[in-house]
Amino acid sequence: MAGQAGLAPPDSVDRAEIVVVGAGFAGLAAAMALRRAGHDDVLVLERARAVGGTWRDNTYPGIACDVPSHLYGFRAHPNPDWSAVYAPGDEIRSYLEDVARAEGIRPALDSPLWSAVWDGSERHWRLTVGGARPRVVRAAVLVLACGRLTEPTVPDVPGLDGFAGPSFHSARWDHAVDLAGARVAVVGTGASAVQLVPPLARAAAASGGRVTLFQRTPAWIVPRGARPYTDDERHRFDDDPQALAALRAELYAEGEDRFASRSGDPAAAARAQAVAQAHLAAQVADPALRAALTPDYAFGCKRVLLSDDFYPVLADGSVRLEPSALVRVAGDTLVADSGRRHRADVLVLATGFASSRQPYAELVTGEGGETLAQHWSTGMTAFASTVVSGFPNLFVLNGPNASLGHNSSVLMLEEQAGYLVRCLDRRGADGVLRVRPEAERTWTAEIDAAAADTPWVRGGCENWYVDRRSGRLTLLWPGTVEAFRDRLAVTDGSEFE
Repeated sequence: MAGQAGLAPPDSVDRAEIVVVGAGFAGLAAAMALRRAGHDDVLVLERARAVGGTWRDNTYPGIACDVPSHLYGFRAHPNPDWSAVYAPGDEIRSYLEDVARAEGIRPALDSPLWSAVWDGSERHWRLTVGGARPRVVRAAVLVLACGRLTEPTVPDVPGLDGFAGPSFHSARWDHAVDLAGARVAVVGTGASAVQLVPPLARAAAASGGRVTLFQRTPAWIVPRGARPYTDDERHRFDDDPQALAALRAELYAEGEDRFASRSGDPAAAARAQAVAQAHLAAQVADPALRAALTPDYAFGCKRVLLSDDFYPVLADGSVRLEPSALVRVAGDTLVADSGRRHRADVLVLATGFASSRQPYAELVTGEGGETLAQHWSTGMTAFASTVVSGFPNLFVLNGPNASLGHNSSVLMLEEQAGYLVRCLDRRGADGVLRVRPEAERTWTAEIDAAAADTPWVRGGCENWYVDRRSGRLTLLWPGTVEAFRDRLAVTDGSEFE
């Protein structure tokens, strides 16, 4: 195909060879891979008014990545100028904006997908796209790169809607709310809460406010080792690309080594748990508080968190821990499962996302009138974590069993994007790829077998990796990145009819 200056459709576009939905890491990975393979007729739809995905939406205090900066980026776009070992969120958003500009990817912004229906007679996807100019777009191929941490989960707590003060989810941070001197309550102790609670505590201490943290379940937390990069280090990375490549390779290997402890290898898990326990003991002297912060489930069952400053703000009294769930709200009074009552001026819900039940699945209808949500009624499934039977020419990035608990998810996205390109090269005369149902079932059975004895499934906790209705591991890939890469490398097209 003839080259173009960029993947930028004119306003009048109503047809494209390929439509990519989403302009975060997954969407940019897909668009880059497609362009490099010679696919120029690519339309990228983005429901928001800027690229960035979760790094655009999440702007809470202290937001940063839990993956080392130099591993949390595209292979083709190393960034020698990361400010810290773990980049803050605004730097990651800026990085994605820079990548999009460098690649000439200009998405159709303010263009949410309202519906996608496969038209068998015309052999294309019929998309209804909203925004300032609602329209119908026809596409031969549809790539869903919508992310897994996009739709906040709000708990079903009686009286929550009637809370007397400002209330918002951590992923929809309301910067207009003045927290100076306020009594702030945070619900949840997952990755977002562990990051935002320390800066809230510091702000409260400076202004006469107070922070209360509702903890339903404690997390295993290991040292983060966060620090800024020095000017000398950044200059060296800029001057010597090989040094930067060597660091990335080292970080990748360290991540792959972590798989053993996260997936239930007894010796590796015991060593990692001992590190977490020593971290807690070193930072929390009070035995009662330490006991309240100690998980009673297997290491790795829930997401293992990284923090150097979460425990200290609890230990020094800057944050009051309520070691039970929020069960009721009455005006400005929050009632805990323990029966204790806490008054608050502001309520922050750090309560996670709809991850195992992806909201976009309701919008996509395949052959025979089945929606993707119906196909996934017993948990998300796909061959190669990417293609789904009954949904011709559909590719899902960052969907079923494509996430990681030990390494950078960007590595998985790039492998999926490569698989997408190879599949398109295998299209026959009619241009349609249909996944054989038995191929998807076999892949799913392999996933279930690999996950059966892991702490994610049998670790004694409730986590967001497992579909609650079916009990199946549907979010995580139960293996290393190398194993995923090797598995996709040997696919030969026989998964398609």
